[in-house]
Amino acid sequence: MFIETEGTPNPNTLKFLPGRDVTGDAGTIDFIDADAVAGRSPLAEVLFELPGVSRVFMGSDFVSVTKAEEADWAELKPLVLSTLMDHFVSGRPTVEAGAASHEDPVQPGDEEIVKQIKDLLETRVRPAVASDGGDIVFRGYRDGIVRLSMQGACSGCPSSGATLKHGVENMLRHYVPEIVTVEQVVD
Repeated sequence: MFIETEGTPNPNTLKFLPGRDVTGDAGTIDFIDADAVAGRSPLAEVLFELPGVSRVFMGSDFVSVTKAEEADWAELKPLVLSTLMDHFVSGRPTVEAGAASHEDPVQPGDEEIVKQIKDLLETRVRPAVASDGGDIVFRGYRDGIVRLSMQGACSGCPSSGATLKHGVENMLRHYVPEIVTVEQVVD
């Protein structure tokens, strides 16, 4: 098994590509710290046991690992690669059923707006964000406010705020005039 590694715009995050499915039908899952795992992912549990791992994000075909500021990739990267290799070779599941994030309930009358927002995020935003080792997740819409969560490498990236406000918000407002603003939800 060969696991590719890619850098991300966030210097504290590396993207690991094992060449196989990671999350299955669960979509993307962001574990902001070891406490967030709580039996949801055997893989995230073992990654958080490594010294210096501060966040784990899983996409359909990749795992992004964020290191603590004081950790050194020269020491941590081989440990992460070894842990990923051992896990995937073992055949254990990476995530448990029901591990994915959830969103706010849709208000009556907002169904079409929410559908448009999700379609735009899925087709125009998520592919670009995923290429950088992260994701942008719809959390809710109410009274003209779209709530989004930046995950993975994007959650700690210095440019994520600008991407969200200037890129995503402007694009969404262009196509969906009911949108007033975009807010970032921090998990």
